[in-house]
Amino acid sequence: MPRIGFIGTGHIAAPMARALARDGHAVTVSERSAETAAELAAAGLGISVAPNADVVTQSDVVFLCLRPTVWADVIPTLPWRADQQVISVMAGGALADIAKACAPVTDLSVTIPYGFIENGGCPLPVAGDPAALTALFGAADPILPQRDEAALTDHFAASTMTTAALCLLEGASRWLAEQTDDADQAEVYVSNLVAGFLQNLERDRAGRMADAREALATPNTLNLQMVEGMRNAGAFDALPEVLDRIAASMR
Repeated sequence: MPRIGFIGTGHIAAPMARALARDGHAVTVSERSAETAAELAAAGLGISVAPNADVVTQSDVVFLCLRPTVWADVIPTLPWRADQQVISVMAGGALADIAKACAPVTDLSVTIPYGFIENGGCPLPVAGDPAALTALFGAADPILPQRDEAALTDHFAASTMTTAALCLLEGASRWLAEQTDDADQAEVYVSNLVAGFLQNLERDRAGRMADAREALATPNTLNLQMVEGMRNAGAFDALPEVLDRIAASMR
């Protein structure tokens, strides 16, 4: 079982480290973000804390989780080995630049994890060789190999739909609270309704969401009234333009 290291220990590294430690991996995290590193060490999962150089020396697979403003000063100073695998989760770090900084490592990839990866079901688009990521997380999380790094930018843009969806749910919850005079029950109802539906939605290929929508929004139903109302208001038409602007802002 490969030994796992994390350079940088923040809100993304921590859930990944816990998940891998629970799977039985020997996990070592860097001292960067000392408070988070200490919490991981105290979690009873066998996670160790070490200086950056020792993390690299003790690991077969290393996750790079540093901020864009500091990684280029830290990574080239570390004792990399040709037999290591490096997975970057850093925004703004091009694979070509990371390869130079991690030489002689050649097994490199970059992905976009989210905090709920600790519980499984986190989609992981990946540029570069997906083998290491698949071996570590493929059993619980969809691994989505991409043609190049540019495609990751589009996935970043699409990920903002989470916030947009929450805005819609929050608006529906407020409306229901106004009708029922019970804000707590309104939010519990709306959030659990949608979460439960999505939890049971098949998510293995394109078309599943359309199938589910059509099954709900049949003729003369309340769901069809909602779809037609949103469409007539132009809510759906604006979406591609907004996503285009978000993606362009990252290029």
